[in-house]
Amino acid sequence: MSLESDINSFVKSVGLELFDISTVNEFDETIYRISVVSNEFEDLKRKPISLDACAELSRLISPLLDVTPPVSGDYRMEVGSPGIERKLTKLKHYNLSLGEKVSLLLNGKIKVRGVLTKVENSKIFIDVDGEETSVDFGEVIKAKTYFEW
Repeated sequence: MSLESDINSFVKSVGLELFDISTVNEFDETIYRISVVSNEFEDLKRKPISLDACAELSRLISPLLDVTPPVSGDYRMEVGSPGIERKLTKLKHYNLSLGEKVSLLLNGKIKVRGVLTKVENSKIFIDVDGEETSVDFGEVIKAKTYFEW
């Protein structure tokens, strides 16, 4: 099994879903970032995750990373939510963002904004002002969720 699948097993064991794993460098520090979302819904939206859930998951994963370091050298592990406004780069990200407002930039510099309603194969369906629009994943140049304040 891969490190990511082992981490995914821990994530599922605490009732969460793995959104993404990334390694970033910030202020001369390497951060191994594990982003998770709730698998519970309220009013057709994912419930927020608690700090306690992130801390518990961090305690579970830490011994695994002691045995199988994700990067060479010093790093810091960070477990948390991917945030209310986040990039969508994989089809999995779209599946985990159903019901949320999304903004897409497509080939030809076409912009689409609306509510993400479903994902089927490589098709992404968005409700744009009451009309369903479908977009092929391959047409997307950039995508993110957004929040209207």
